[in-house]
Amino acid sequence: MPDYGLRSHCTNREQTGTRWSLRKGSRIRMIEFFKEPNIDWMGKAKYFYALSALLLLAGWTSILLNGGLYYGIDFKGGTNVDVRFAQPQNIDHLRSALTAQGLGNNEIQSIRDVASSGNSNEYLIFIGQKDLSDEAKDSSKAQVVTALNAAYGSGSFVIRGAEIVGAKVGAELRRQAVFVTLYALGGMLLYIAFRFEWVFGAAAVLAVFHDVLITLGFFSLLHYEISLTVIAALLTLVGYSMNDTIVIFDRIRENNRLLRKEDFAVVVNKSINQTLSRTILTSGLTFLTVLVLFLMGGQVLRAFSFALVVGIVVGTYSSFGIAAPLVVWWHHWKDQQAAAGTGPAAGNKPRNGDGAARRLAPAGRR
Repeated sequence: MPDYGLRSHCTNREQTGTRWSLRKGSRIRMIEFFKEPNIDWMGKAKYFYALSALLLLAGWTSILLNGGLYYGIDFKGGTNVDVRFAQPQNIDHLRSALTAQGLGNNEIQSIRDVASSGNSNEYLIFIGQKDLSDEAKDSSKAQVVTALNAAYGSGSFVIRGAEIVGAKVGAELRRQAVFVTLYALGGMLLYIAFRFEWVFGAAAVLAVFHDVLITLGFFSLLHYEISLTVIAALLTLVGYSMNDTIVIFDRIRENNRLLRKEDFAVVVNKSINQTLSRTILTSGLTFLTVLVLFLMGGQVLRAFSFALVVGIVVGTYSSFGIAAPLVVWWHHWKDQQAAAGTGPAAGNKPRNGDGAARRLAPAGRR
């Protein structure tokens, strides 16, 4: 049967570096930004550790000096004021009017009827405050009225109600947020320890914990508040960073079987270099997406998108700069203990698989 030039077409495809096949389930080569990179990542581990130590020191010094993180109104008490305008209003303008009167610690939510198809003219304004007495509630309500009168004029709105939100609910939310994050890290530790080795799981969890701590430090340095949406962003960061780390660990495990006679640090370097294009492609596109969200998403999504912007950069870096060097350090320490005949590695089989070769050799050659 004539091929009508198909064979030469396929040959040209292969010469250009793209795998082409008519068979079902064929594989297509992934985009490569680098042609066989040979970067000594493990040789630069001390610089990665120094950078992480500097970021952690700066961020958590800021947290300690400021007496803790800046919690949003989700985690602290305040006053809710229900306002209805004669016409729909711009939320950013409304927020600016409140800030101009010293009510910058606010959150505005539009209240829209499900059956309504137009813009809402009713808004719920939350003013965060420490004093939750009735006098404080009346004072906050009066300040809101003053700010709205100055910006929109009297008669253009009506206060439908005001109520106090207790700080006890916010404290419970903070506690639950911490537990949720710890539960997620614990579950991932168990999974990776089962799927790989316990040292891989410990290194991955430490790297992700490192990502969260650095992100919180940036929030303190730049005076961003921690809200429920930020907690959601941090949990997203935990999963994203862990996924990138597992991809590298999986390649390390594959290469460790193929390159048994190579030093473990060499195997790790090769694994990171082989996944480098994939890392740049996925992390780069995700970073561009959240960066646009940060720049153009508005004030409501600013803290959420900022957590993702910082977290993706730090999470990608920690996969090869923190997690992988920790595993290499453990293997080197284990080999030193084995050579000295002490420690948990004493008596372990060599990594190059000579023991397995002896088990498989014919009886006459043992």
